[in-house]
Amino acid sequence: MEIKATTKYARIAPRKARDLARAMQGRSVAEALRLVEVSERKAAALIGKTLKSAIANAENNHKVSADTLRVVSATVDEGPSLKRYWPRSRGMASPIRKRTSHIAIVLSDQ
Repeated sequence: MEIKATTKYARIAPRKARDLARAMQGRSVAEALRLVEVSERKAAALIGKTLKSAIANAENNHKVSADTLRVVSATVDEGPSLKRYWPRSRGMASPIRKRTSHIAIVLSDQ
């Protein structure tokens, strides 16, 4: 059985969060939580919240013990960008894209 949890519009660039998400794939839930708690990156806090939400979904909605769960996939997709501008010389402006992410975690008990 696959259990899913998503966080949408997380205020972090996807490329800064993808390496941690890739490191979690294939690990047990306990190992993935340990990996997230040890990391000091901003992405670790956001991915950790999503992982804990997936674990809670499994225990409350599907009556599955967290001890048997594994991380099947953890993906970080690109969300919409906030477009801002930074002033430059001679009255010009440079665009700034403040990127957002959609974090999705899938757990399985097999």
